[in-house]
Amino acid sequence: MTKVVDLHAFRERALEQKSFGPWQKRFGEMFGTHARIADLPDAIILCLAQPGEVSSTAFYEFIMGVLDLGPAVKFFYLDNDAQMRVVDIHLLLADQVRFEMMRRLGWLRAVPGADISLIDLVRRFEDLKPSLREHPPALNESHPGYGEFCGLADGDKDVFIRRMLREAIEAFRKQVDE
Repeated sequence: MTKVVDLHAFRERALEQKSFGPWQKRFGEMFGTHARIADLPDAIILCLAQPGEVSSTAFYEFIMGVLDLGPAVKFFYLDNDAQMRVVDIHLLLADQVRFEMMRRLGWLRAVPGADISLIDLVRRFEDLKPSLREHPPALNESHPGYGEFCGLADGDKDVFIRRMLREAIEAFRKQVDE
């Protein structure tokens, strides 16, 4: 008897493995193709939110897997255009992770793009980047800097939120450690 293969399910599993396989080794967790940044555990958000080589490598592993560019160790062997694309996507994902971290702290309201899967953020990067950059999240009214935030021009509000990163990482680390 012939075995019927569900091609869609096979492709989904292959994409999961290519995209999230390195994260399973790194973080000890596996995610499905529909996983969003909001679905990531606090410990992974904390790791990815921190600037540096560890988080960059984790992002490269994921992005290069989604784009079928090979393992992260091959990053420096990619042509310049591919390298720039990976870096640009990395910066967008890092912002989204940091915004999610600040949302979990109660500092930000809803994060634009939070409903989009990680894989789609990579695949649809060119389409999503302009709207995500133009519409950063808003500071929560309960945050002590809310009054100052409201008085800023739209472009400066984004800078205001980004300047909170170091303080947010420390606060989130304390929250995760509790």
